[in-house]
Amino acid sequence: MSSAIPMQQRAGDFRLAYGELHREIGKVIVGHSEIVHGILTCLFCGGHALLEGVPGLGKTLLVRTLSEVLNLKFNRVQFTPDLMPSDIIGTNIINEDASGQRVFSFQSGPIFSQIVLADEINRATPKTQSALLEAMQEHSVTVGGVIHRLQEPFLVMATQNPIEQEGTYPLPEAQLDRFFFKLIVNYSTREEMATILDRTTRGEWPKAEKVMDGGEIQQWQQLIREVLIAQPVQDYAIRLVLATHPGGEFAAAETNKFIRCGASPRGAQAMVLAAKVRALLEGRYNVSFEDVRKVYLPALRHRLMLNFEAQAENIPADAVLQNILKEVKEKADLPLARSAEGPMAVRP
Repeated sequence: MSSAIPMQQRAGDFRLAYGELHREIGKVIVGHSEIVHGILTCLFCGGHALLEGVPGLGKTLLVRTLSEVLNLKFNRVQFTPDLMPSDIIGTNIINEDASGQRVFSFQSGPIFSQIVLADEINRATPKTQSALLEAMQEHSVTVGGVIHRLQEPFLVMATQNPIEQEGTYPLPEAQLDRFFFKLIVNYSTREEMATILDRTTRGEWPKAEKVMDGGEIQQWQQLIREVLIAQPVQDYAIRLVLATHPGGEFAAAETNKFIRCGASPRGAQAMVLAAKVRALLEGRYNVSFEDVRKVYLPALRHRLMLNFEAQAENIPADAVLQNILKEVKEKADLPLARSAEGPMAVRP
């Protein structure tokens, strides 16, 4: 889509395409509207999503349905304790060429896809979990000193069960930080449960149609980055992140009491990009304070390390973040002073 087309028309086209995508997913997935919005936000921002919920709530079905409505290559990896890194990224194997000589050739793994479902990711060992780090951050895989690029757009959707503890391994903080959103999948309502039973116990299997391909997704990703954000709104997102840093200038009372390590700059990047998606869906071309607040929890809840006191009192990260949100004002008391030398940038 050419940038010569007026922003108003491009934004309208995006809302129509987004709405069609959401409706097609809704043919299969009952309820969970905010979860669908979260996954689509990750898709159009070029980020990855972590879905957490007890078994049977449709997490895997949701990711499968997303692959059905998008004309993208899809692979599913079932994580188990005996899964090895080479089972995900691939390995070099010995083959014989036409002359009979033995040569190494690269056998790609399931990570070489565009949508990768990492099912029950917390069942694999940390070594295997970390095999995803380079792919998630750099969109490439290095095997035997050779870099192999992944096809764009590239999206990792991981699921995990928060209840079971035996045979599971918590995700490393470095990997959690590379997920754009962490989405909490809750139980279905009474009405939603009735619809699920109607669809699944009467032999009716709704089918979602493909409505978008990789090229169109990349165009929308570029459009989102062109949405404007005013300096006071961006500074609000920055201060929300800084308020999670214990002992810092903007640290809230809850921060110093319950947080051991706060959110990284990737948290601010996620909030700003996701807020731009919200602005477009509301028919605006600039980000508001409310847009930032709407994406605050999914962008930051997995980027906090709570201390022993919070764990002992069984205080969840969302509760701490909600209290921090109440303390951070929209308008800063002091103006932002920009440094001549910027910090090293990180990819969201």
